[in-house]
Amino acid sequence: MLKTVESTIETDGHIHLHEPLRLGHSCRAIVTIIDEPKAPETALLSQQALARDWERPEEDAAWSHLQ
Repeated sequence: MLKTVESTIETDGHIHLHEPLRLGHSCRAIVTIIDEPKAPETALLSQQALARDWERPEEDAAWSHLQ
């Protein structure tokens, strides 16, 4: 049986499963490290396009009451 369980690995190597896992016996496992940025990829890709809109004088005027 193959089962995938999301987990977090701390810098000291401790593994924290994101959901409970119950097994009837001990078994082998493969750990795959996913080295991804903390920000979602879509946020990183849209940042430049959104910056063009955010940096317009009209945007500054529209939000000036919050400063």
